[in-house]
Amino acid sequence: MVSGPYSLPMLTGIEMALALACMVMALWFRPWRMLAGPLLTPALAALALLPWLWLLPQKMPQGLQVQLSGACLLVLMLGWPLAVLVLSGVVLAVWLLGHSDPAAALSQWVWIGLVPATLALGIGALLRRWLPPNPFVYTLGRGFIGTAAAVFLSGVLLETAQQWAGGAPHEQALVARWLMAWGDAFLTGMFSAIFVAFAPQWLATWSDERYLKSPKP
Repeated sequence: MVSGPYSLPMLTGIEMALALACMVMALWFRPWRMLAGPLLTPALAALALLPWLWLLPQKMPQGLQVQLSGACLLVLMLGWPLAVLVLSGVVLAVWLLGHSDPAAALSQWVWIGLVPATLALGIGALLRRWLPPNPFVYTLGRGFIGTAAAVFLSGVLLETAQQWAGGAPHEQALVARWLMAWGDAFLTGMFSAIFVAFAPQWLATWSDERYLKSPKP
């Protein structure tokens, strides 16, 4: 759920800087090389399905905006660099198919896509560093709880940026973002568990050698 005055020049400048930084760093890794393997299928599926999820707020009654991200699941499936490129294609489709202006599309790209994806990357790195390599740590930690934390923190950052840039505070905004974050967490946790069981080749962040190896005596 992205709300607030998209026309604030200061906020738009922040969003443009964040988007440019993410794109430059993602392109530096040349992630398109990963499309030569099994990740082509989930990447194309994300480009086909995710725009309709992002268009959902435009199709609902005024004042009732249900916004799911899907960015954290993309990071688990594709890795952060390729997920950034796919999210750029998603927001382009949303802008072409919907009726939002470029500033609103930019805000959605940053706060619903890039920021949660980057936070999910950081949370995943912390979990790999401090917790044992266990399938439940992956599905519950990175897929479920990590997604809830990343999406909620992204919403908190957006609300803070809007108020810092001169926007009016929105009552109950953090409560709504907290509830929506758990919706994203449920979907990401469910799909990550399914993919671990039936299609681990669609998870760039999953490794049988790491998560399924026998414990040391």
